[in-house]
Amino acid sequence: MTEANPRISKAVIPAAGLGTRFLPATKATPKEMLPVVDKPAIQYVVEEAAAAGLDDVLMITGRNKRPLEDHFDRNHELESALERKGDGSKLAKVQESSDLATIHYVRQGDPRGLGHAVLCAAPHVGNEPFAVLLGDDLIDPRDPLLQRMVEIQELHGGSVIALMEVAPEQIHLYGCAAVERTEDGDVVKVTGLVEKPDPADAPSNYAIIGRYVLAPQIFDVLRKTEPGRGGEIQLTDALQQLAADEKVGGPVHGVVFKGRRYDTGDRGDYLRAIVRLACEREDLGPDFRTWLRSFVAEEM
Repeated sequence: MTEANPRISKAVIPAAGLGTRFLPATKATPKEMLPVVDKPAIQYVVEEAAAAGLDDVLMITGRNKRPLEDHFDRNHELESALERKGDGSKLAKVQESSDLATIHYVRQGDPRGLGHAVLCAAPHVGNEPFAVLLGDDLIDPRDPLLQRMVEIQELHGGSVIALMEVAPEQIHLYGCAAVERTEDGDVVKVTGLVEKPDPADAPSNYAIIGRYVLAPQIFDVLRKTEPGRGGEIQLTDALQQLAADEKVGGPVHGVVFKGRRYDTGDRGDYLRAIVRLACEREDLGPDFRTWLRSFVAEEM
């Protein structure tokens, strides 16, 4: 690590979306608070940031997101009740979320896309590299993707994005990267980016997933980025400018992720994520797997 590439300590979590794919559940409950087994999805994301040493977390929120703040705050009445009952196990679980990191909040008053949400973090981040974690992608803690991305950024500077190989017919659902190989087997240099391309026009089958480590120069680029696909300010468009001209903010690298990822942004994948995680839990897995085998056998 050098003075030019300082240690990263800040993480930004955009959480202002309306969660329309999960209506009516998200009419009054933020989608980030939907439980994945017995923890809200957003807690998994904060845990990931904290595990990577990013203990300064900024959430970009919007209207009806107050439950996020309540979840990561202390609940003295509940804690006192659990203490009186002598239920130390549940007390530890309740206190865990409020002890993970120092969490700040800012509202995205006019939701105009992911790029705009990231731009809302500029006053808090300042002139430091920082991470962005999207709440729809849960990364298994046994596969430390974010730590690897921080390592690559501190080594090379610039920005680092997480990439995953997908089937060619699926690439239109993602941002897509044109890449060059490097000496590291899991690291590529990104030479171009396009948001949700037609499969016939995609430069590769490397899809961008929801983890970024960004140089602070991204803010200057985002301020000048015009609305793109969907009428929104696309982070992919800003990263494309950085990839095209390293003088703007350093190179853009990609870490190719082959570990366990749980997509909670889609209803079907959300259910599959719950089943996978429940099956792997020591306290739930044995009984749940037995029931699941019986259920599948009966249905077949």
